[in-house]
Amino acid sequence: MGVFTRLRDIISSNINSMLDRAEDPEKLIRLIIQEMEDTLVEIKASCAGAMAARKKVARDLEAIRQRAADWQAKAELAVDKGREDLAREALLMRRDFSQRAQELEEELAASQEVVEQYHQDIAQLEQKLASVREKQRVLVQRHKLARQQKRAQGDIRRADSAAVLMRFEQFENRVERMEAEAKLVNLHRQPGLAREIDRLAGDEEVERELTALKRHKAQPPAPRPAGEND
Repeated sequence: MGVFTRLRDIISSNINSMLDRAEDPEKLIRLIIQEMEDTLVEIKASCAGAMAARKKVARDLEAIRQRAADWQAKAELAVDKGREDLAREALLMRRDFSQRAQELEEELAASQEVVEQYHQDIAQLEQKLASVREKQRVLVQRHKLARQQKRAQGDIRRADSAAVLMRFEQFENRVERMEAEAKLVNLHRQPGLAREIDRLAGDEEVERELTALKRHKAQPPAPRPAGEND
């Protein structure tokens, strides 16, 4: 299974699980980024291991090639000394090391391909991760806006509902009743005030009449005509 195939399986599984639970899309985005980051760490660790293995194969190959060269030199020396038997044995050893070197060369080539594939996977995943992070802010803002719009529409629908309108009508009727009661209080107060003012006007009239009466009483009685009997 390839790295990105595994990543798609992990992300797909978690997305389906979160969608089934109808969780927050912002959490879903963070989860995707977290999965990509974790996978990137794993790929880099695997790449480091592959690079270390490649270096070991390269060292082993160099050592085997040196051993093959040594046995080649020994075979040449044996020929120079007239020891064909020893030269034959030395050539056999050189052949064994040459075969082992060929195997290591193939292993080294395979290790190099693995390392290069890891490098490509790392570059590709880093590019995708950067793209997702760049889009994260916009997606989160869009989700928040959509959530606010949904809440606003819900408030509008609730405000337009018959129950809400009925409550407002009841409240309006209550206010109107309170206003009517206030007017009645003023109406009750106005006749009393009018009577008080009328009473003050009546008191002034009484005072005038009283003053006139006193003045009349203070005048001396008129003299009687002569010849009238008492």
